[in-house]
Amino acid sequence: MGYKYSQQYMFTDKIHTTDKIHTAEKKQDTIKTLQEVFIAGIIPYFLEKEVFWFQENKETILCSIKTQSFWQDNVLYLQKNQKIGLSEVLRKIDEMGYEKVFQTKEPGEFSQAGGLVDIFPINSLSALRLDFLGNTLENIEKLPLEISDEKTSRELLKKKLKSQKIFSDLKGLKQGDYLVHLDHGIGRFVGIQKLEQEAARQLPDRKLPSSFYVLEYAAGGKLYVPVGLERKLTRYIGFVEPKLSPLGGGLWQKTKKKTKEEAEKLAGELLAVFAEKEIARRPAYSRKEFCESLEQTFAFELTPDQKQVLSEIENDLAKTKPMDRIVCGDVGFGKTEIALRAAVLAAENGKQTAIIAPTTILADQHFTTFKSRLENLPLKTVMLSRLTKETEKKKILAELKTGAIEIAVGTHSLLAKNVEFKNLGLLIIDDEQKFGVKQKEILRQNNACLDVLYLSATPIPRTLYFALSSLKEMSFIQTAPPGRKSIKTFVLPFAKEIVRNAIIEELARNGQVYFLHNRIGTIEAVKKALNGLNCGATIGVLHAKLKQNEIVQAMGDFQQGKTNILLATTIIENGLDIPNVNTLIVDDSTKLGLAQAYQIRGRVGRSHRQGFAYFLYPKRKLKGLAKKRLQALKRAEELGSGYKIAIEDMEIRGAGNILGREQSGSVNKVGLNLYCQMLSEAVEKLKIASR
Repeated sequence: MGYKYSQQYMFTDKIHTTDKIHTAEKKQDTIKTLQEVFIAGIIPYFLEKEVFWFQENKETILCSIKTQSFWQDNVLYLQKNQKIGLSEVLRKIDEMGYEKVFQTKEPGEFSQAGGLVDIFPINSLSALRLDFLGNTLENIEKLPLEISDEKTSRELLKKKLKSQKIFSDLKGLKQGDYLVHLDHGIGRFVGIQKLEQEAARQLPDRKLPSSFYVLEYAAGGKLYVPVGLERKLTRYIGFVEPKLSPLGGGLWQKTKKKTKEEAEKLAGELLAVFAEKEIARRPAYSRKEFCESLEQTFAFELTPDQKQVLSEIENDLAKTKPMDRIVCGDVGFGKTEIALRAAVLAAENGKQTAIIAPTTILADQHFTTFKSRLENLPLKTVMLSRLTKETEKKKILAELKTGAIEIAVGTHSLLAKNVEFKNLGLLIIDDEQKFGVKQKEILRQNNACLDVLYLSATPIPRTLYFALSSLKEMSFIQTAPPGRKSIKTFVLPFAKEIVRNAIIEELARNGQVYFLHNRIGTIEAVKKALNGLNCGATIGVLHAKLKQNEIVQAMGDFQQGKTNILLATTIIENGLDIPNVNTLIVDDSTKLGLAQAYQIRGRVGRSHRQGFAYFLYPKRKLKGLAKKRLQALKRAEELGSGYKIAIEDMEIRGAGNILGREQSGSVNKVGLNLYCQMLSEAVEKLKIASR
């Protein structure tokens, strides 16, 4: 059986005809013929160079192409009347990162109609037309389509590269998953395969990649995408079962064109809503000695991701436009250190910081950490929650108003009407998914110049959608601390023997156990049942309806090892950080949301020891959405999967209140990931145009 070769290594059992695209008649007075041209790939190195740099270094680049692999891989040199196949040129253009569109309009795009290829190189001020006759490049022409703003074009392409990197995360890909190829549309993942020798012999004489992602398309078409060139691939996330795209023809390009137009319209509407934030300005921040001193007291080495996130935050604060950034990272991946350094930077620049947590437990943990790290700096940190005594609360409120306090850590108490800051500059929200939209905006209503930093392991769909659409900035901490192991996860029907064995194995290594039962009314009965297992365990109970002194006592006993099983509700979701607890048992996991289950799982395995999580469910009751949630949780065992969980959670929940019906239709056509990329590009264009 033969194979048909096309760009991106496309082999298909059927020959697809290309739709006829009517092109405008050539105008000899505006189209200039060229003898040669070289096209630069869309890579960070080239995006830092202006067009004149390529012109000045033309001869050096052409010499380098002959001998150096970097230039051979990232530059395409063509001459008029050169013997070269159209398919080889299309393949090279595709590998260099150019996007196939219905009609070429902007740098980084190309389109094809028969033997004509229009391309807008990033190293040119004008678009080009390549005219092929058989295997000969018959003509090279400069089109009357010119770049309007080179700096803007570079900026947009850089953001697009970053966006593609975020969305092309294919970890955990399994057979049958739907993927979207930027140039070819929606396909079904078949697997990763070696290139067949029969197909290899029919390709141009060149070194071929060894492994390919194989995608199945409509009418039996197959697409082979080289491993290492995944940047044009994204997972399909939609709210309906998608139809496979046909390979070849212009249907997918037309679909993208229409969806981009709809995204551009929505971008204008969204920016109008965010207009006040866009025009707000405040003095730029600068680093001083407190930041240097704080860094020296950190007992660990920052992970590469932490360094990157800190750099992004410092860059935000060095601008006059207020920061609006989400930091996405798993429980225990170092988000608190990020928050601490941001708060100190704000304090050095004369601004107060409010850090809001959803529970007293988490707020208290942050307060303890901040107090310890800042003890040698002249910065006052206070805690405000329902545990704060009335006399202390009055003093805190007075000092916040006068500016005597630099950092206030607290719960929803910080959002009360009687809390006034003299010069609040930074708001840190941890975990953002635990707060409603109105709660998040309370402090911002009276201060449009407020810098906001959201911390989250699994951002809620609405926040995630805004981030993916470029309306908020997003940073990722996906590198686990040294020595951390992924948590072995079991999804099983409830059985006393499973519970007993899990407890005995953990206690045998002198560890401790979280047992989650999320019904306060029956929690004492569960305690009696656990005692009946005769595991030799001492059991503490923790839930929100206990008196404050009882909560403190239960937590203290567990942290000190006086109890080795903590029977609790979802109150343990936030704030408990005990390295000796490395087994989690949930007796009815069907009641948990996906993001919530992921967050709770992160409460174990926080040391060098192997962590275990048992998500149990009533026999014969695992079906529907609960089944989908637990299957997704099982797949996401790998450390740093919080972002992926958030995306899957958005898919399982459906569009909800984050998208209107019109946008949901567009999402289903191209998938949420690609739609958000399009929306992000449209938002960025409008932002730049309004400067």
